[in-house]
Amino acid sequence: MILAARLRLAACDPALAVAHAAVPPFAWRARPGGFAGLLQMIVSQQVSTASANAIWGRLEAGLDAVTPQAVLSAAEADLRKYGLSGQKARYVRAIAEAQDGGAIDFSHLRDLDADAAVATLTAIRGVGLWTAELYLLFCEGRTDVFPAGDLALQEGLRMAEGGAVRLDEKGLYARAETWRPDRGVAAHLLWAYYSGVKRGEIAAPAMEEA
Repeated sequence: MILAARLRLAACDPALAVAHAAVPPFAWRARPGGFAGLLQMIVSQQVSTASANAIWGRLEAGLDAVTPQAVLSAAEADLRKYGLSGQKARYVRAIAEAQDGGAIDFSHLRDLDADAAVATLTAIRGVGLWTAELYLLFCEGRTDVFPAGDLALQEGLRMAEGGAVRLDEKGLYARAETWRPDRGVAAHLLWAYYSGVKRGEIAAPAMEEA
């Protein structure tokens, strides 16, 4: 499935053809979903992987089980004791309240189309568009979602084109329309390309003259 999608993308966009030629085969990046999966994404934002893992471990141990009821039973001070910032503690509680009150049902989220699923997720305090799109990509494995606000994707496309200026979020959303229904694979491809260039494993095209 991924290889066929990569071939379609390479045929429709020269920059993705460059990325496809440079990036070896890869597997889909999957993460656990549901209530706990979304909470883990919130916990991991803007901190190192090691810090995120440590905070999540303390949260799991302190709550016994990461459920809406366990989160709502804990005081904000307790959540902060596990390593959450005050803002993230409030966001975690907001997600728990949404699940407990029926504003979201993770077991049925997959039944919604991508736009409706994003709208449901972003209606929760603390869940932005980027987070919602990443949840659908990684936790639900949706193959036609593209988080155009991701700076690594913007920069990965710029590198593949050899351009001096990267597209902004609005411009990249428009560009990605031509990649349907494989936008999620395009995201994985550009992430892999960006990472390969940053690690020195891939030589990006020479920058175009202004």
